[in-house]
Amino acid sequence: MNYKIDDKSLSFLKEATEAIGPSGFEEEVLTIFKKHYSVFADDVRRDNLGSLVLVKKGTSERPRVLVAGHVDEVGFLVTSITNEGFVTFTTLGGWFEQVLLAQRVVIKTRKGEVVGVITSKPPHLLTPEERQKVIQFSQMYIDVGATSKEEAESLGIRVGDPVVPWSPFMKTSLPDRIMAKALDDRIGAFIAMETLRVLREQNIEHPNTYYAAATVQEEVGLRGAETVGWIVDHDIAIVTEVDIAGDVPGIKPNEAQAKMGKGPTIVTFDRSMIPNQKLKEFVIQVAEESKIPFQLSAVSGGTDAGRLHLYRGGRPSIVIGVPTRHIHSHVSIASLADVENAVKLVVELLKRLDEKTVNSFKHI
Repeated sequence: MNYKIDDKSLSFLKEATEAIGPSGFEEEVLTIFKKHYSVFADDVRRDNLGSLVLVKKGTSERPRVLVAGHVDEVGFLVTSITNEGFVTFTTLGGWFEQVLLAQRVVIKTRKGEVVGVITSKPPHLLTPEERQKVIQFSQMYIDVGATSKEEAESLGIRVGDPVVPWSPFMKTSLPDRIMAKALDDRIGAFIAMETLRVLREQNIEHPNTYYAAATVQEEVGLRGAETVGWIVDHDIAIVTEVDIAGDVPGIKPNEAQAKMGKGPTIVTFDRSMIPNQKLKEFVIQVAEESKIPFQLSAVSGGTDAGRLHLYRGGRPSIVIGVPTRHIHSHVSIASLADVENAVKLVVELLKRLDEKTVNSFKHI
């Protein structure tokens, strides 16, 4: 099959990654996905946590093949406003303190968006001992330029407001590479939805029913995957995610195997799931037969597959990843070629996942 990310899809990816959507506040992002991709679906579903599922019928009602990527990004939540007008926060998802200071953020308030900067006690006033220590979250605050609590509140800021990095989407000087926030994991949801578009526009036959899901609240405990399984009642799950690119200084090969630009990864192990081994070998075989570059990876994190493979009596599941540098920070970098090859691989899998094949993965 032929597939390239065209200007329209790239423009969508820009809109989706720049949208505000930390865990629990994904509606803006989900609205964008629904508006752009529901035209390719036979049915549109939502669960009560908010996850979006688009359905495309194939030549058979079963198996039901679920491909899921989460749309929530790591972010923050306003916890208080000091008398001096500074905003304190807690984290939504996993952050490393050292990536936060001096970074701009956007607070989404009932009156609109407010830009601020994460900061702390000025380095000029730190003692030599303090300079040697990592600044903790509790020592940081967001400065929106206010000089009093009343002034900050006049902007609409209040406890419970979501906060995300301010980070415009852009292509790097290398045309195949993109920089953005929230690539973890809007790039995975993008793969699921682009697969839907390709199946429809290229009139590709598939012997199953396809469910493309954009799930919520993955970064705070894989919660959307827990509920979306009951909406779909899937027979098999493919989770499309980012993978940690280990091709940066300081990372040993045994710590992260994936390299950006060398193809999507087939994840052989993570903390939340050991994949179905028959399914894993099937995915490898399909990639080889289709001449799609791929990498094998073992990662330390968890994904939505950690919940989806435990649905009912258990469901064969696998993770296909896009090697991405600097995830859980203000700016991540990924290769569009890896994304394209991930879409190609998912499409090739869908062309082959009939009921007999899926049943062959089961322990019977």
